[in-house]
Amino acid sequence: MTIQTELVRAVELFQLPFMQRALMGGVLTGLMGGLMGSFTILRQLSFFSDTLGHSALLGISIGFLLGLDPSWVLMPFTVLFALGVTYFLERADLWTDALLNIVYSASLAIGIILLSLREDYQGGINNLLFGDILAVQTGDLIFSAMLLVVCALFIGLTLRSQILLTLHEPLAISRGVAVSAQRTTFIVLLSLVVGISIEAVGVLLISAFIVIPACAARLLSRTFTQYILISAGLGALSAILGMVTSAFLYWPSGPSIVTAQLVLFVLAIIVPKPHSWGTFLQKIQSPKNSKGSFKK
Repeated sequence: MTIQTELVRAVELFQLPFMQRALMGGVLTGLMGGLMGSFTILRQLSFFSDTLGHSALLGISIGFLLGLDPSWVLMPFTVLFALGVTYFLERADLWTDALLNIVYSASLAIGIILLSLREDYQGGINNLLFGDILAVQTGDLIFSAMLLVVCALFIGLTLRSQILLTLHEPLAISRGVAVSAQRTTFIVLLSLVVGISIEAVGVLLISAFIVIPACAARLLSRTFTQYILISAGLGALSAILGMVTSAFLYWPSGPSIVTAQLVLFVLAIIVPKPHSWGTFLQKIQSPKNSKGSFKK
């Protein structure tokens, strides 16, 4: 087939309601992933988000075993699981990566075992592992839009506190930031973002969905605020590019989106860099700045 024929076919494909929902779902989850990911990587929670993603398979398995809609089980399970892991991380006298590795592996293993207990389970494991954004429904879009608004409001209204907590926790405490409440709220929102994004990119790829746009944005930004906005923008852009690539080349949608994120990350490495905001980070982290103001 000619390029013109393929172009017409792709345009016609995006006129279908399910493809429009998939594209909107990808953009919404991309925005949320980039927004929350910008803080996730600086707080060294990348592996934590990966653990949440793999634990989602356990939540889905419990839903199947109980005969419930997995999407209704996934959200509360992910939040409760994240809070439980945070509790153990704060109290267990173990290395963080070691404990997360235990949780990561065990939840994945138990989830697969529970799936095997359902005799009528048809084995749609690929959709669980790699996502099926084409199955996004209107209700999913509404929830995603509401969650995006909540995340944006939380970050926007507490931006100064979030920056302090991310870059210099002792300074945040000295300035009266409610560290525990802020951290818990962030973890809950991150858990919800991971849960809603599972449908788009699956269990195995969710960590990349959170991490890659933020890493690319870190290379392209000059200030912290730019970093957040660019991260969210790259998340949305990669979703669009991934969906278009998937339509043209018949690739699976989830892996296509993550591949688009990788391409954007490589381009971010190659292009000329703006002035680094490393000086800004040093200024924030310096104890001498505890009584001064800082630039967002």
